[in-house]
Amino acid sequence: MSYHGPATVAGTPVRARLSGRWEPVDGRYHWGGRIEPDPTVARLLRSGRRDVELRIADRARPARLAEIDPWGGVRVTGVGEPPWPPAAAPGTECETPEE
Repeated sequence: MSYHGPATVAGTPVRARLSGRWEPVDGRYHWGGRIEPDPTVARLLRSGRRDVELRIADRARPARLAEIDPWGGVRVTGVGEPPWPPAAAPGTECETPEE
């Protein structure tokens, strides 16, 4: 399952592209992806803040900012139930086959 659409990171509106997988080694669901370039989120990470709340619609989950990519986006990761709703609004959730 994956998600591409609006989100909020630490109170800042952003666009996110996220996906997740069940990890059999630790028995937990791991999700993560990329926050599209946003100067406020990049500033948070550069200031040393890693732990944030990622919110999609009415679902908020703890997340961790990882690094800034060459295009200015920020990698984000999380463990446990994903922040995207099981049935997101049409046009925001997209199932993508694994290649």
